[in-house]
Amino acid sequence: MSAAVRAGRRRRRPPRFYFSLRSPYSWLAYRDLLDRYPRTAAAVEWVPFFEPDELSRKLLAEAGGAFPYTPMSPEKHRYILQDVRRLAGERGLEFTWPVDREPVWEVPHLGYLAAARHGVGAPYIALAARARWELGLDICDRTVIAGFAAELGLDAEELATASDDSELRAEGVRVLLEIQRDGVFGVPFFVDHFDKYWGVDRLPAFAAALAAKTAADLTGIPDDSGDPLPVPAASVDDGHAGGCG
Repeated sequence: MSAAVRAGRRRRRPPRFYFSLRSPYSWLAYRDLLDRYPRTAAAVEWVPFFEPDELSRKLLAEAGGAFPYTPMSPEKHRYILQDVRRLAGERGLEFTWPVDREPVWEVPHLGYLAAARHGVGAPYIALAARARWELGLDICDRTVIAGFAAELGLDAEELATASDDSELRAEGVRVLLEIQRDGVFGVPFFVDHFDKYWGVDRLPAFAAALAAKTAADLTGIPDDSGDPLPVPAASVDDGHAGGCG
């Protein structure tokens, strides 16, 4: 075995935060990362999690992948409505519950990939989160996504039609394969090597474990107790209050 191969095998992926622009629990985790755990936000790789449409499912199957899907019962849905309102209230957050009409989640999530390749993934997430959870807008509406372009300094058509871009579709399939490889079944989901944490209520434990392992690498980044930093550049299993799709 060559030295290059051995080095490649030893190289570990950075810790990862799987987020969904759809999920209210993912939104709460996003806010907690910015407000409470800025060091963790700066250290992790942000990976979008989305339910694939028919085309993405076909491409995913051709690549040998599959997506975890668990139908949500009406009882769970009603519980989530109550629980998210409680958790948002505890954080002093006000939100508007959006109504999804025939959503295609590639529209906002491949839009994120388009923004990320221009180095503005973080402000895109901020705009999408505000549109969905503060303004109650339909982020699967291409005109809503196009509306982010001016503030991001991007072309509106490129952003709004990201789901039509074959390269971004391929990137989306790669992300879906990562979701399967990491065993992600809901969001928010945090991964560090073999350690996995599901749900917004697991974020403190993930942040503490990550800080213990990487304290030396985070030198110069403010403590998580300090001011927040900018973030660096589906239905699924929703079996407990801390996570959903």
